[in-house]
Amino acid sequence: MVKLTIVGRVSDGLPLAQGPRYMIEDYNKFLFYKQQAELILKEISKGALAHSKMTIHIDHHSFNHLVDNGIIFITLCDSSYPRKLAFHYLQDLQKEFEKFDNRLVEKITRPYSFVKFDSIIRNIRRLYINTRTQANLSKLNANRKQDVDIVTKHISEILERRQNAEISDRVFVTPQTASSIWSSPRREEIALKWTPITTIFVVAVLLWASLDSKITL
Repeated sequence: MVKLTIVGRVSDGLPLAQGPRYMIEDYNKFLFYKQQAELILKEISKGALAHSKMTIHIDHHSFNHLVDNGIIFITLCDSSYPRKLAFHYLQDLQKEFEKFDNRLVEKITRPYSFVKFDSIIRNIRRLYINTRTQANLSKLNANRKQDVDIVTKHISEILERRQNAEISDRVFVTPQTASSIWSSPRREEIALKWTPITTIFVVAVLLWASLDSKITL
């Protein structure tokens, strides 16, 4: 069954709306899956997941996402739930979302504040609870090759790629230290100014030591 649905914006990865919680597991597990969905949303917004349709396996579940016209539709289903129906569900959400003015969507700044769409998610999800209805059976039997082009990955691959990218960023970014005064070109300026003075001082000390030793003798 469809357990979690999130709709987000590609440009900045902001989650706009979410469906009601439909998970038997405890609340902590629900939060875990929600965080993973938000991570996928962010990765899509950064261009790390370039495919418009994708299935991502996690535990005994699967995330399915659809990207269209700058909007991301993500749903979490049991691994046994037909993937074809999951994408029909996402396509139905996408068709309903198209009815809203883009300017309204672009003005949203707070996560999950597009509550107008929450009820639409709830209503469309009800149509996909029973996979054996005549309407859903017709969708499953039509265009049997439709899901061949959908890319499949495991969440561990995405997490590993993200971790490697963060490590690379840390390696190539030079941190600004508190003692930046000693870095070039400031260090060169100080050296040019004080080296002659230091040399004169050292020579004077050596001459004084030499004269002192002669007087003593």
